[in-house]
Amino acid sequence: MTYLLALDQGTSSSRAIVFDARGHIVAMAQREFRQIYPQPGWVEHDALEIWDSQLATAREALAKANLKAADIKALGITNQRETTVVWNRKTGQPIYHAIVWQDRRAEPTCARLREQGHGPLVQGKTGLVIDAYFSGTKLKWILDHVPQAREQAERGELAFGTVDSWLVWRLSNGEVHATDVSNAARTMLFNVHENRWDEELLKLLDIPASVLPAVHPSAHEYGRVAAEHLGGAITIGGIAGDQQSALFGQACFKAGMAKNTYGTGCFMLMHTGPRFQTSANGLITTSAAQSTSTPEFALEGSVFIGGAVVQWLRDGLHAIKGSSEVQSLAESVPDAGGVMFVPAFTGLGAPYWKAEARGAIVGLTRGSTVAHIARAALESIAFQSAALLQAMSRDAVAAGGAPVSELRVDGGACVNNLLMQFQADLLGIPVVRPQVIETTALGAAYLAGLSTGVYSGLEELGEHWRAERRFMPTMARERAMELMAGWEKAVRQACAD
Repeated sequence: MTYLLALDQGTSSSRAIVFDARGHIVAMAQREFRQIYPQPGWVEHDALEIWDSQLATAREALAKANLKAADIKALGITNQRETTVVWNRKTGQPIYHAIVWQDRRAEPTCARLREQGHGPLVQGKTGLVIDAYFSGTKLKWILDHVPQAREQAERGELAFGTVDSWLVWRLSNGEVHATDVSNAARTMLFNVHENRWDEELLKLLDIPASVLPAVHPSAHEYGRVAAEHLGGAITIGGIAGDQQSALFGQACFKAGMAKNTYGTGCFMLMHTGPRFQTSANGLITTSAAQSTSTPEFALEGSVFIGGAVVQWLRDGLHAIKGSSEVQSLAESVPDAGGVMFVPAFTGLGAPYWKAEARGAIVGLTRGSTVAHIARAALESIAFQSAALLQAMSRDAVAAGGAPVSELRVDGGACVNNLLMQFQADLLGIPVVRPQVIETTALGAAYLAGLSTGVYSGLEELGEHWRAERRFMPTMARERAMELMAGWEKAVRQACAD
């Protein structure tokens, strides 16, 4: 039997999963690590803690599977995107904490770039909007604020990387400084048309090219894990940012195929093939995971508060004791009773981009109960995702394609049948849940298997994908449209001054 090891380095925990060649989970291990909040709007991680936790889970997963390094054909990495690490090439020590994707400290730099009119240049080359979310301005902040950092960078003594690059560097004992196109595409420094670092963008942010990693396709033999770490050398055969990895793990290889990951937030990506398409509907364009050197793209939209709304019901409202109770509470009423819940705790993401919006519960009457609010909270995840998919379909049709015909789903909240059925009803298309919902890690394993000859190509991988359940729409389209109109009205109220 052939085995693949996936390292899934997330925002709050590091995981490792051993898969067999058919994509079935053999063993899994997970460890949480510290979240560091130095001041409001700042979020950091200790990069050494990330490394220690990821290495520990890899060893634990191998032990649970009763396997040795020699049994693993290849290792794949998927990671929290945009999080920025800078380290000394000689000592291997980070010069500052990792600045996390959620961190907003670089917003003044972004505001200045927007005011200077650089938005069209950045979007044209990278597919991204100018935002503190992306890595480039975080890297600039470290070089500008850590003593001697810029001088060290100019002398070629420092290395920059997103979390995947940091892990590859540590795994290879400093032999390999590299990333893949899907992570490079999230830096605001990478020309996605030509798959290379862009000199004009580097100059704009005053970034010396010497700090940058080499960029390869997502399925690529990057190097080897040093034998001391896992008891033997293993080929590092695949890397992709978490959302692109999930798109790959869902076998969405063709233009028009879409997936939604229901986690703390929701991330929806639609493959657009070799076509670079800018959105007229508030989405960003990003590089998809690539198995060759030919650029491939996806449209992406993110919902800031997805499953986190259930945590708020538990921790903020104390309406439930555990997240697992929300479905039974919501099912105790036939519908939300006219209640709409807009969970804009940190503003609204795509397709609205309303940073000033705040959470709102509207439509309350004397007959409203905590069960109605719980149901409205669950439904808010589906409403936000439906608004995203409608925006995606409008972009697809405008580009001469077809609207999305089915939505593949993954992530923790996709196990909620009530939510998935309501999602299908709102969208009017099938919502399909796969047998393996750990698609982020599975995508990394598939990429590693592809580069090392475990799989013959994308066609074989597509045949591995299996549906566990298809949720078919049962609601009349007129009723679904009424509900969406009600949602948009509630969004306007949440955005009102």
